[in-house]
Amino acid sequence: MKAAYEGFVSISFEQDNLFVILPEMQFDYAVLFFDNLHISKKVEKLLRKNDYEFKVHENYEKIIDKINEYHGDSWIVKEYKQTLLNLKNYKGNIDFELLACSIEDKNTKKIIAGEIGYKVGTVYTSLSGFSSKERRFNNYGKLQLVLLAKYLEESGFSFWNLGHPYMKYKFDLGATLYKREDFLNIFREQRDKKI
Repeated sequence: MKAAYEGFVSISFEQDNLFVILPEMQFDYAVLFFDNLHISKKVEKLLRKNDYEFKVHENYEKIIDKINEYHGDSWIVKEYKQTLLNLKNYKGNIDFELLACSIEDKNTKKIIAGEIGYKVGTVYTSLSGFSSKERRFNNYGKLQLVLLAKYLEESGFSFWNLGHPYMKYKFDLGATLYKREDFLNIFREQRDKKI
């Protein structure tokens, strides 16, 4: 909790039956201010289809299981998953809340894409996500990102910390690159504010 409040994203790994949570020292961040949100033509087309349902919910375990199923080498190992689940009812002096979201196929109720992350103050930070590899669900992962961005903006979040800036899709979405010091400056301005 304290690491999240200080702007660190904690990851985990297991080796030789040893479980370790590490506050990650990132040098750069991909940050999305909602005014910069870019919606591709493919996602615009999906927005009009209305064959999905976007949900922000508390079924953290199901979303984490889907993430681990999607990423064969997920860093959300069993103990880290339990740590996240233990935080779902956190009531403390830091304005922290675990968030999970998903897109479901309206007909089958199958979860197509989703992610888990958390809020500190008015900042949302992504931890990990997934999207279906089925061809018919191409671009639904990007759709989930756009719908989450719209949800965060409407809910009063100041910006979205997308984490590591090494994935092109984050900049396609409209993210801006921030060096660590600059990121911490904007993060500290928002971490004690309320939504």
